[in-house]
Amino acid sequence: MQHPESSQGGGPAAASGADLVVDLRRLSAEMLAQVGGKAANLGELLSAGLPVPEGFCLTTDAYRLVTGGPDAVNPELAAVHAALRAAQGGLSQPDSAAPETPALDIPALAAKARAAVVSALLPPEVSAAVERAYGQMGPDVPVAVRSSATAEDLPFASFAGQQDTYLNVVGAAAVLEAVRNCWASLWTDRATTYRASLGIDPAEVALAVVVQRMADVETAGVLFTANPITGCRNEAVIDASPGLGEAVVSGAVNPDHFVVDPAAGRVLERRQGDKKIAVLAVPGGGTHTVDATDHTGFCLTDRQAVDLARLGLKAEQHFGTPQDLEWAISRGGALWLTQSRPITTLYPVPRRRDGAPGTRAYLCFSLAQGLTRPITPMGRAAIRQIASSVARTAKIPVTDPREGPSVYADAGQRIFIDFTTPIRSTAGRAILPRVFDVMEARSATVMRRLFDDPSFAITLRTPVPLLRRVLPAAARARVPEGVLRGIFRPQAALRRLDRFTRDFEAALELDLGATAQAGGGPSARDRLAHAEGLLQRRLFTIVPAILPLAALGFGMLGVAGKLLGGNRWDDLQGVLRGLPNNVTTDMDLELWRLAAAIRDDPGSRAFLAGKGTAALAAAHREGGLPPRLEAGLSRFLDRYGHRAVAEIDVGMPRWSDDPAHILGVLANYLRLEDPDLAPEVQFSNAAEAAEAQVERLAAEAGTRGRIREALVRAALRRARLFAGLRELPKYHLVLGLAEVRRQLQHVGAELEAAGTLDQAGDIFFLDFAEVSEALDMAAGGGAGTGPGQPRERLRALVAERRADYDRELGRRHIPRVLLSDGTEPEAAQTADGGIAEGALMGSPASAGTVTGVARVILDPVGAHLEPGEILVAPSTDPGWTPLFLTAGGLVMEMGGANSHGAVVAREYGIPAVVGVPDATGRISTGQEITVDGGAGTIVPA
Repeated sequence: MQHPESSQGGGPAAASGADLVVDLRRLSAEMLAQVGGKAANLGELLSAGLPVPEGFCLTTDAYRLVTGGPDAVNPELAAVHAALRAAQGGLSQPDSAAPETPALDIPALAAKARAAVVSALLPPEVSAAVERAYGQMGPDVPVAVRSSATAEDLPFASFAGQQDTYLNVVGAAAVLEAVRNCWASLWTDRATTYRASLGIDPAEVALAVVVQRMADVETAGVLFTANPITGCRNEAVIDASPGLGEAVVSGAVNPDHFVVDPAAGRVLERRQGDKKIAVLAVPGGGTHTVDATDHTGFCLTDRQAVDLARLGLKAEQHFGTPQDLEWAISRGGALWLTQSRPITTLYPVPRRRDGAPGTRAYLCFSLAQGLTRPITPMGRAAIRQIASSVARTAKIPVTDPREGPSVYADAGQRIFIDFTTPIRSTAGRAILPRVFDVMEARSATVMRRLFDDPSFAITLRTPVPLLRRVLPAAARARVPEGVLRGIFRPQAALRRLDRFTRDFEAALELDLGATAQAGGGPSARDRLAHAEGLLQRRLFTIVPAILPLAALGFGMLGVAGKLLGGNRWDDLQGVLRGLPNNVTTDMDLELWRLAAAIRDDPGSRAFLAGKGTAALAAAHREGGLPPRLEAGLSRFLDRYGHRAVAEIDVGMPRWSDDPAHILGVLANYLRLEDPDLAPEVQFSNAAEAAEAQVERLAAEAGTRGRIREALVRAALRRARLFAGLRELPKYHLVLGLAEVRRQLQHVGAELEAAGTLDQAGDIFFLDFAEVSEALDMAAGGGAGTGPGQPRERLRALVAERRADYDRELGRRHIPRVLLSDGTEPEAAQTADGGIAEGALMGSPASAGTVTGVARVILDPVGAHLEPGEILVAPSTDPGWTPLFLTAGGLVMEMGGANSHGAVVAREYGIPAVVGVPDATGRISTGQEITVDGGAGTIVPA
């Protein structure tokens, strides 16, 4: 059935009664705009042969007749639409770094909209259509009247419970009143805010109304076809209570709880609720709440629970995604489904491309890199090629480098790695968790929990297969030689490393002479080939060249600890403060020195203090910054402009592309007035304290012999010399990724000029194969520009991926580990408790105690941190570290003792605790907290 078009004169065309009312059996997903999500899903359930009470839908045409939209909307509603649309950009920013937007009083706007709907005249054709359809169901039949919005029960947003439902409505007049109340509920405070936060245009939303026969309900409740807590797709979860389902949906009772395996037809878990009340239908219309404490036992039999779960499984198979259903059982025992919507909170399940059998375990590589945000399609394509390079180095076959090795998987636009094979081997269990103990401690904890799962029992007890892959690769990279040189000739090792890194940087550049076109510069094809060549053959070579020396530094720390005896981590941690050869520390101090120079220049200081970061960045692009600020910023960007927040994603702008973040950090540095708190002073003091700690520990060892003293001193000095190199492999990888990005930007500009892409930046929402096809289109001139042609399909693909990416930006919870059935092992375990009321527990990262005001920051770009405030973040990478210079302490949801944030915090002497579950949700900005970096606790002050 077609949706009536709006007339040219304003307002919708007149709608017939047939247009206004549609039987539920005639509805389908294609009719979403006309009947809303709830009604469309009920129609789909009926088409799948599932039991749904009979009824009809009053379509959105009726709502539009009442409100006069969208082309001639009610003036009061039009004003609400305009106000919401103007402020939507700010509402969709979920973090403290969001730009300032005009204050918006959503409750007042929502109330204004509701009043406009309630006061509008009800057209006679609407009344007649409802009365006729209701009369055909029988005289005064009890019905449920449910709202069905067009922006509802979507794959990315469920809007559950945001519009009203009226139960046991009797009589045509009562049905019409319930219809009007449903329309008004489209503008509840909650629904209005939620739509605005998702960027949904308020003028595009309309509401249909479902009218369904009420069953004589004995028991009702909700059914999830996947476990919403653990994510397991093989378990259905049922909550049930006597009477109407309203008691369960509203949370008014503790229902009976069942976990069912629908495939096996078995109840896995049952827990009886108190079920203190029940909502019952009243003869003649309406509902009332009664005491149900005399209801003993379970209100569902195991057979009924299994039957419901299997109904839910059929619904899931029909929709192709896990469902959240409402159901009822009549006094005669009939099962009914009254509502179905997708479960939008489940994290997507990673899938290997080769379809490896059995239960698989996937580790989130994105989180291991401290990256919570999604990665652009081109960013993931680049990492797949680097991963292929790593696999080939270990002699692991790779079918297509663009697709990545078989262990690679995408989920939720994040990167996951199948680590099933390592945790099913003795060597893997010994090595992998220990690596993550210092990288991302919570991930290590989750890994160890899998050791007791029979699905991951050890199948490989010898390390020979691992050694066969690692030792030849290490020999080819001359790793043993480098380690021995580091032990016996440390300065020579550093000089050799310096030569290697210079050669690496030189090899990143495209040979312009060899690739020049007749017109002068390299072709887009040459640039694309160079970018892929860097990813497939060059970038990974930096890792085996540097990482062994960094590992040697931490290994020497362990040797010193063994020689000293006992658990000496707290003492040894002090040796790692103020480390030399740390490129990230050097970067941060260079930025601080620039701030100091600006402080001494009144013109630069005033200019920086008087403008926002966007205006400052624009002034830089136009060459309009004061000379000292411009010169200093240019020098900094020449060396560090390839860095960025979320810098492993080539789709993310570099600081050289947009220096707004750096300019904001400089402005923040100017707020630090106490010279003793200057980062240079703190770093120097930290280095002196670390050297003194080396001598103290060596002298302590000397009480047990001069040779032991010499060995401890030598080990600790090498630890200080090499541990700071931990940051260098990523620094050079990012340098290479920045060059890949630069070449892709040139290609994108050519595709924009050819009209193949709308803008050059669209290239980052394609992959390499698609860019190659786009170049073919560009070479074809004007061909393929019409509707449905390749260029239009390419533009549509980019638009779809941009929208998906924007939605993923709002996802707050990213699982560290996922199983192939969707189970999140961390969520399946009891959450760790604090050591005291209100306390949070994490991994100690940097010793010391600080009490201060918390500042929760989800994105460092544009973030403001007052000197001395405690930074609370989901994770950090080098793009965050300029904030560390003014932070009084650090709390992170991710990380381990050797994660990036922990290392930098120790160097600056900032107390830090990492790996704190849900820290950004459980700590609020402005809250005073005490961070104990030695004990790993955060306690409200």
